[in-house]
Amino acid sequence: MLLKIKYDDLVDIDKITDMYKIIRLKTKNRGKLHKFELFYSANIISILTILKLKKYAHSRYNVFLVHEPKYRIIMSEIMSDKIINHLISNYVLSPGITPHLIPQNVATRPKKGTKEGIRYVKMYLNKLKLNYDKVYVLKCDIKKYFYSIDHELVLEKVKRFITDPEIYKIMKNIIDSTDEEYVNKNIKKVVAKEIERVKNLNILDKEEKIAELKRIPMYPKGKGLPIGNMTSQLLAIYFLNDLDHYIKEQLHCKYYIRYMDDFVIFDHDKENLKQLRKIIEEKLKEFKLELNRKTNIYDLDHGFGFLGYHFFLKGKRLIIKINPQTKRRIKRKMRKLKKIDAPNYNQVKASYMGYLKVAHSKNLLKKMHL
Repeated sequence: MLLKIKYDDLVDIDKITDMYKIIRLKTKNRGKLHKFELFYSANIISILTILKLKKYAHSRYNVFLVHEPKYRIIMSEIMSDKIINHLISNYVLSPGITPHLIPQNVATRPKKGTKEGIRYVKMYLNKLKLNYDKVYVLKCDIKKYFYSIDHELVLEKVKRFITDPEIYKIMKNIIDSTDEEYVNKNIKKVVAKEIERVKNLNILDKEEKIAELKRIPMYPKGKGLPIGNMTSQLLAIYFLNDLDHYIKEQLHCKYYIRYMDDFVIFDHDKENLKQLRKIIEEKLKEFKLELNRKTNIYDLDHGFGFLGYHFFLKGKRLIIKINPQTKRRIKRKMRKLKKIDAPNYNQVKASYMGYLKVAHSKNLLKKMHL
């Protein structure tokens, strides 16, 4: 399905201000907002003018590390880039991509997410356990997914619904922004700084943290999506869409769910899952991707991890647990927020309550007084 929206439709001050309003509600960095709003009208007009003149080029990212739930790189945009990124995401990518996605692709978009993924897990396992004594799952994970997505391939895929050359030009500029030399230099710099900091800490898991930091990938030339962009989230959801349709329609896998680069197939036949793994590994070569070492087939009697939970069958009953590492992280964060009397304590508490209530975690809820 080709998009009706043209470049001139995007060059609209009302659309630009609408995108800023959305961003403003979600941005935690109040300093960034204050700086933009000091010269709000001039900044909005500047974005409009750049788009009118067709001279947009992505600015440098602020590259930094986040620590929870694990170390990962984030590439933060300046406000004008963020607004244009949202403009492209909301008016081009989302309407262009959504009609092509299968329902079982449950990554972050309206009416999807972890809750929808869990609904599918429950539904599929309920069907299988009624008819079979043993149930297995093939759990697949793509190796370094965000860093490995090929620029040429993803641009070919967006050409299916983007026909306007100026919109395509902006899309290409955003995708190719990971090729800038400073990106990998800054990743190396922040990783090295954190390693030095960790070396001076008196903690038991020091070597584990250093090893984790050393595993943070760099961006190969012509590969990878900027981590933190809204366009990257949508493109990562879409990039494996052809694989989704192949698995559902050609391989006839009824019990399939994907959340970004993490996907599962349920079956009562373990040998069938072994064959499916080989076929999928071969198919992924077309995407210039490969499965990582975490990919495996699990017996549901012992369980598997997916969507941040641990699922297993006890007899015919599905049990959902939270792994110990996640429990420790939640407790630590809640104690810290309570100690500093953080204004968002209740909001974070409500979010964790929703997360914990999905699992069999009554004892944890009581211990945390949630």
